[in-house]
Amino acid sequence: MPHPIPKSPLDLFWSFTLIALQGFGGVVAIVQRELVDKKQWLTQEEFIEEWAVAQLLPGPNVVNLSLILGERYFGVRGALASLAGMLLFPAVIALLLAVFYGIYASHPGVAGAIRGMSAVAAGLILATGLKMLAGLQSNALGKTLCAVIGAACFVSIALLRWPLLPVLLVLGTLSGGMVYYRLKAS
Repeated sequence: MPHPIPKSPLDLFWSFTLIALQGFGGVVAIVQRELVDKKQWLTQEEFIEEWAVAQLLPGPNVVNLSLILGERYFGVRGALASLAGMLLFPAVIALLLAVFYGIYASHPGVAGAIRGMSAVAAGLILATGLKMLAGLQSNALGKTLCAVIGAACFVSIALLRWPLLPVLLVLGTLSGGMVYYRLKAS
């Protein structure tokens, strides 16, 4: 069954502007909620696939995703509209915040607020990861093997402090090979 699509490049611009304004620092939870749950421009499975591609490209993941979706629906105009939506207002806000932070950085309340925001961001990332598990139902590896690979990635990077690139190359090649083998066998 086809799902809704953006009405125009302007719809993409405002949608990605709202996403960007809601998610300074960590937006995957917000992007998933907006694009999958609210607007329904993507299914959960499509979101996981597109997010994986966006993570492989250089640059911020959500900017890459906005370019992918903008181009898909309206070509270069859509990609530029999505990109402008992601960057215009957040850039202005970031510049204003930098000015105010320069003035008030030594205030203890500012330091406490920044520490508190890091805990919130970690919780959002964890919650989004748990919500995305449902999209793995149709994954060729299945939930269990995906969880094992995800845990191996977490342990390698977060606990053992191995470099990101070699870990992703090894685990990405391994999981890609397993998917290829399973799809070829079926």
